[in-house]
Amino acid sequence: MVQAFDDRDGVIWMNGEFVPWRDAKLHVLSHALHYASSVFEGVRAYEGHIFKLTEHSERLALSAETLGMELEYSVAELDAVCLDALAKSGLKNAYIRPVAWRGSEMMGVSAQETRINTAVAVWEWPSYFSPEARLKGIRLGHAKYRRPDPKTAPVHAKAAGLYMICTLSKHHAEKEGYADALMLDWRGQIAETTGANIFLVQDGVIHTPKPDCFLDGITRRSVIELARARGYEIVERAIMPEELAKTSEIFITGTAAEVTPIAEIGDAKFAVGDITRTLMEDYDALVRGGVDQQIQAAD
Repeated sequence: MVQAFDDRDGVIWMNGEFVPWRDAKLHVLSHALHYASSVFEGVRAYEGHIFKLTEHSERLALSAETLGMELEYSVAELDAVCLDALAKSGLKNAYIRPVAWRGSEMMGVSAQETRINTAVAVWEWPSYFSPEARLKGIRLGHAKYRRPDPKTAPVHAKAAGLYMICTLSKHHAEKEGYADALMLDWRGQIAETTGANIFLVQDGVIHTPKPDCFLDGITRRSVIELARARGYEIVERAIMPEELAKTSEIFITGTAAEVTPIAEIGDAKFAVGDITRTLMEDYDALVRGGVDQQIQAAD
């Protein structure tokens, strides 16, 4: 039986202090619950080192600013809280969730006077997809919903409301026996999966969609750097679904997904080839190399 996230031991940092895990609650009339006024991050620690922590904290602050939310804490303070929360968790390999949201001081579309609450939770999460699935590649279905036009939504913020179509698409994909879903953008171009960026290998060249209506993922950027260091050519461009027919390898990247190969998208099949395996190994070595922020002693 899956353990509920509201019924665990440990502590969660919330609005400046650590509170018992089960006491980290918000009111049912919190603005975020009704109007999706919330931003968040997904961060991972490997062997006590948090990978790209400052980049994640900077993105949280930028997402909050995009939604008109002024955080009470600086990027440096958020970094320190994440390190302290990891230390207090006693975990070396963990998932870290910073989140900020509008509170319950006002109820309605207009909510300028709400408090901007902030919390950081840490828990164990070894792999988004099973090790077996990552070795042989996962299967994707096709999402019904598309990534929106930047003129219709704050698409570059990691905002809760933008994930509604992701949840619906992933639920439908899993119901159909797939691990995830391929999402197109409003123009019909390949965009991403429900929670990861996507790369296609064609004739030895790596192609990836321009992140003009979805997140330019931190893992995405890291893998692009690794690929270029290997001498692979990277092309960022518009990619149409018809190009799957001339694609030999596909992989996705994300904090949770890491580097995961794709074996099928609908009826199309792909190999887990040398480029994908090489970048999987390079990314694994990078995140476990201890080059980012290290766990600090808890007070």
